[in-house]
Amino acid sequence: MKNINPIDTNAWKSLQKHFYEIKDVHMRDLFFQDNERFNKFSINFNNQILVDFSKNRITSDTLKKLLMLAREIDLTNSIRSMFNGEKINRTENRAVLHTALRSDSSSIMYNNKDIMTDIKKMLAKVKFFSELVINGSWKGCTGKSITDVVNIGIGGSDLGPSMVVKVLGFYKNHLNMHFVSNIDGSHISSVFKKINPETTLFLIVSKTFTTQETITNANTAKSWMAKHLKKNNFIERHFIAISANVKNVIDFGISLENTFIFWDWVGGRYSLWSSVGLSISLAIGFDNFICLLSGARSMDHHYLNTDLDKNIPVILALIGIWYNNFFLSETEAIFPYDQNMRRFPAFLQQTNMESNGKNVDRNGYSVRWQTGPIVWGEPGTNGQHAFYQLLHQGTKLIPCDFIASICPNGHHFMNHHIQLLSNFFSQTQALAFGKFKKNTEKKLDNVKNGIHKSFDVSLYKMFEGNRPSNSILLYKINPYNLGSLIALYEHKVFTQGIIFNIFTFDQWGVELGKNLAKDVSLSLNDNSKVIKYDSSTNGLINFYKFLR
Repeated sequence: MKNINPIDTNAWKSLQKHFYEIKDVHMRDLFFQDNERFNKFSINFNNQILVDFSKNRITSDTLKKLLMLAREIDLTNSIRSMFNGEKINRTENRAVLHTALRSDSSSIMYNNKDIMTDIKKMLAKVKFFSELVINGSWKGCTGKSITDVVNIGIGGSDLGPSMVVKVLGFYKNHLNMHFVSNIDGSHISSVFKKINPETTLFLIVSKTFTTQETITNANTAKSWMAKHLKKNNFIERHFIAISANVKNVIDFGISLENTFIFWDWVGGRYSLWSSVGLSISLAIGFDNFICLLSGARSMDHHYLNTDLDKNIPVILALIGIWYNNFFLSETEAIFPYDQNMRRFPAFLQQTNMESNGKNVDRNGYSVRWQTGPIVWGEPGTNGQHAFYQLLHQGTKLIPCDFIASICPNGHHFMNHHIQLLSNFFSQTQALAFGKFKKNTEKKLDNVKNGIHKSFDVSLYKMFEGNRPSNSILLYKINPYNLGSLIALYEHKVFTQGIIFNIFTFDQWGVELGKNLAKDVSLSLNDNSKVIKYDSSTNGLINFYKFLR
C-alpha cells in the first residue's frame, strides 16, 4: 500500500475548492434540476440490496472528484493487497484475511502455507459439533442434552456473534442463547438465574485467552458449575474454547478436542466468520451459517472486482469522507428499521471506531485531517420519539444510514410493516427536503405581564432540510443478505482507512486503560490509603475504600 496523505493530493485540493462552491446548495434544487437523480445515484446489488445515495449533498462532479481521490491514493491496489494476504497490518506484522474465511477459492497462500486447508477443517469441525449439540447427541456430564449455550467473550468475540443471533432470531432453533461480555458481575449473575448447569454449554471465546473480562467470567462460570455439578468431567462436557492460544486453553482445563482454533490474521472485530461464529452456527444451524458466509463472499467479489464508480462500499466510504472532512460533521448515525437489528449500530461502532479511530498516519506522523467518525444509532421508529428532533431541527449536521427490508422479518403483521416502511421513507424525505413556513399560517396572540405580543409559531415549525442520508433497502433480512450487509460496512471502513492513510486493523488504543486497571485493582484490594496516582484517582479509590 502507498502511504499517501489525502490532504496532499491534487484531488483533495480540488474537493476543497468544490466544497466552497456547493456547500450551500440545497438537495431540493438538485432533485428539481435532474429527474434522473435517483437512477444516477443508486446501485442495485443482485436484486437483493438497493443502496440509494441520492439524498446527499453531492453532485456528479462531487463524485468524480471523490473518485479521483480514491484513484490518486491507489485504492484499487490496496484492496488487492488485503485479499492477496499481504501483511498490511504492519504494526503487528500480520495479514488481514477475514475474507479468506468466506472465500470459495481453492487455495490461498500465507507464509508459504495454504490456509484454505485449515479453514475447511475449522468449518468441518464447527459443522460436526453444531449438529451434535442441536440434535441432542452431545450430553452434559449428567447425561442430559444441552438446552442453553452461554457465549463468554467481549468485543469482537461478543458483538458480532450476538448481533447476528439477534438479527436472525427468526431462524433460531430450540437452543437458548446467552451472551456474557461485561466484567460487571450482574451480567453473568443474571444468566446464571436463567440456566440449568446440567444442560448448559459454555463457549469461552478469546483470541489470546488472557482477556481480563473473558477469563474472569470464565473462571466464575467454572466455579459455579463445579459447585452445582460435583462431577470430575464437567469441564469436558460443558466447556468449549475458541482461541488462538492453545497453551492457555489447556492450562484452563479445556482439552484440545474441545478447542476451536482461529488465527492471528483474523482481527477480533472481523472474527464472526471464523470459529468465533460457533454460537451463530449453534443458534441458527450450520447451513444458515454457511449462507451468512456466502452473502459476505458475494460482497467481497463485488468490492474486489467492480469499478470504483459502481462499487457500493467505495461510494459510501467516499461520501462519509466528504461529510467528515469537508462539512466537518464528525458523526454518522445508523438507523435500522427492524427491531431485531437493534444491536447492529453497536456492532458498527466497533467495526468503525476501533478500526479508524487513529491519530497517527502510516508514515508515523500525526494526522492533519479527520479520521474515523463517531458512530451511533438506534432502531426506528423508537429513535423518532427520542432524538430525531435534533436531526431535523438541531444545529448539527448528522449524515444517516437508514436500513430496512421489503419483507417483514419474523412476523406476518403486514400493517405493522407498511407503517414501519412509511416512516422509513418519510423520514429520509423530510430530512432531505424539509418544510418552509407558509405566509398564510396564523399568528398566535401571546399575553405576558399584561403585554400583548404577536407570536409567529410557524417559525418553530420550519424544517430547513438538506440533511443527508443513505437508504439501504434489503429484499429480506436473511442470513445471505445479512452477510452481504456486514461485509459492505467492513469494506467501507477499510476503504476509509486506506484514504486516511492509517492502519485500520490494529487497536492499540484499547490497551492503556486495560493495563492501568491491573495496577489499580491491586490498590483497591489494599487496605492502606492510596497516594501514588493523581489526586482525582487517589480520591476516587480512597472514597471507595471508605464506603465499602
